[in-house]
Amino acid sequence: MTLGTRSVSISLIAACCGATLAAAALKFDAPAGWVSKPPASAMRIVEYTLPKATGDTEDAALAVFFFGGQGGSVQANLDRWIGQMTQPDGRPSSAVAKTTTFTTTSGLKVSLIDVPGTYVAEMSPGSADHFNKPGFRLRAAVIETTEGPYFVKLTGPAPTVAKWDKEFVGFVKSAR
Repeated sequence: MTLGTRSVSISLIAACCGATLAAAALKFDAPAGWVSKPPASAMRIVEYTLPKATGDTEDAALAVFFFGGQGGSVQANLDRWIGQMTQPDGRPSSAVAKTTTFTTTSGLKVSLIDVPGTYVAEMSPGSADHFNKPGFRLRAAVIETTEGPYFVKLTGPAPTVAKWDKEFVGFVKSAR
């Protein structure tokens, strides 16, 4: 089966604390099969549902975030994402996390992380309630641009994330 792509432009003009942040725009090629949905919060500039793999009980979710040049260092974000996963054998998630870096054809530096385990992130920022989703996988990227970093986060059941892994990497590599 051949999957087509569609180019999406992500544009954002955000207001924070009474000031307007600089407009930012980044383009990606979104794979066929991903379902676009309205962002669930102002922090998310685009969201997709990635349909579940056979046997999984839920879809995966992908969101792209841009905070107007804010959001912390690359390493701080990688560490935060690692902390959103726990391991069934008690090992630290940093022991199983795989990190890679590359530069896109348009010259953007990208840091990717891949962490399997139990997803235990806060249900919403600052919440005392946490997810508890064993058998999940978190794939995420920091894309460094002149406007500031973009953050791409994919979470879902491990088989569903595996099903869409090639498309996820292609989506991130298509950033321009």
